[in-house]
Amino acid sequence: MAAVILNPVRRLLGNWSRALLAACLAACLLLTACSSTQSLTGNYVDDTVAVADALIATVSLSADDPGRAEAETEARGLINDYMARYRPRTAVHGLASFTTMQTALNSLAGHYANYPNRPVPEALRDRVTKELQKAERGVVRGA
Repeated sequence: MAAVILNPVRRLLGNWSRALLAACLAACLLLTACSSTQSLTGNYVDDTVAVADALIATVSLSADDPGRAEAETEARGLINDYMARYRPRTAVHGLASFTTMQTALNSLAGHYANYPNRPVPEALRDRVTKELQKAERGVVRGA
């Protein structure tokens, strides 16, 4: 007798929980899709200049800056977005500016991945800053 009463209740709860799960997943997807603070435009020159400027500002933050951790997290996302957008493009990945930019981004991403709680060392900061400035100059002149 109890099984006859509980089966429709189980079916009703099963459908309700699936609907609730689907609604939660949809909300999560919408929130993560809308959470990007800085997006790329799709214009290689503008994006390269913007990413280089943002990363130069991030690596120049002092070790005791209260916003450094958040800036580094945003920088990692920016590096990933930039490389995901431009690495597959055959018209871009052969340019000297992209090669220089890729070298700088790989170095910086490697530091952030291996030493997430440490500030960028001075030698790496100087090298990455020079490479980002070189890539920025190269992309502006069309190389």
